[in-house]
Amino acid sequence: MTSPVTSPPDTQADRVRAAATRIRRHALTMGEVQGQGYIGQALGAADVLAAFYAREGGELRLRPEDPEWDDRDRFLLSIGHYAIALYAALAEAGTIAVDELGTYGSDDSRLPMSGMASYTPGMEISGGSLGHGLGVACGMAMGLRHRGNSARVINLLSDGELDEGSTWEAALAGAHHELSNLVAVVDVNGLQADGPTPGVLRTEPVTDKWRAFGWHAVRVDGNDVDALLAGLDEIREHTAGPSVLICDTRTGRGVPFLETREKAHFMPVAEHEWAAARAALEEQQ
Repeated sequence: MTSPVTSPPDTQADRVRAAATRIRRHALTMGEVQGQGYIGQALGAADVLAAFYAREGGELRLRPEDPEWDDRDRFLLSIGHYAIALYAALAEAGTIAVDELGTYGSDDSRLPMSGMASYTPGMEISGGSLGHGLGVACGMAMGLRHRGNSARVINLLSDGELDEGSTWEAALAGAHHELSNLVAVVDVNGLQADGPTPGVLRTEPVTDKWRAFGWHAVRVDGNDVDALLAGLDEIREHTAGPSVLICDTRTGRGVPFLETREKAHFMPVAEHEWAAARAALEEQQ
């Protein structure tokens, strides 16, 4: 008698991929509320955020019901216009109710279009003036170490922020003070408001630069969940100073007709395209 065929259990990577799809779906829903937004970046960074917020066992040490818990890991979003993506991840983690995402960008909402720490549970800093996040992260990491708190500080920043001198000043400080509780995550999508990153200010070879500044640097495909999880594991094992995870991502990832759209930094999406984008996302699964 032939044994019945059973599906193998879901792997950790499968669960993270499923969470990334939900993050993308949430982001599209919020984008349609306002008819605009940095939807391309949200789609591109969804896998990175899912790896932190949805990994089994917790890549981040959090209590979703108590976002001010003193021993939590701090996840700093210095790229404030990526807030739409972080809100979706916080909903996935359970810090924000999914129903609240529908208030995105509305009057009196706790979810403004640019990240504000004073408004949103789980939003550690107010981002927007690019280049400030890593300096704040260094200060937080030093303060936590001084207090004997083992929490980590993770700063998600963009490749455009590498144009800012203040980012590299902070990188020097993090290495000088041997902040092993500090992790930078760089979203390298190759786009800035003024055009493709290489044409605005050439920052490659990015990995070599971070290593020259004294950081343990790992570069991965930021839309490959297996590679992301392996990179995070490697970083966790490094305890001799700060680490950086450099993630190459594709703007609009998961919705093919948005992946190839020009002027994708602040992506124009027509009213009739939101439903098409959701349908395209589901077809990719």
